[in-house]
Amino acid sequence: MATGLALFVAGSWVALNIRGAAAVLERRAAADAELAMHARGDLGPPRRVAYAGFYRFIGTVTALCGIVLTLGGLLESL
Repeated sequence: MATGLALFVAGSWVALNIRGAAAVLERRAAADAELAMHARGDLGPPRRVAYAGFYRFIGTVTALCGIVLTLGGLLESL
């Protein structure tokens, strides 16, 4: 049940883009891709890995899984 609540909170945080969470994940992915390219010696522009909308979708799926786990824990305790 605790894992479900944690997943729900984390997924909701990204899905609802609270304090720009999805935008931060998008910028972090772009920076990581750029660092990986520089390490390989490729100095061109980094390619887009994922957009903020993708992270919001994944956050929504994670939040829904958290709800399922939480409800499963509650039903099991009855």
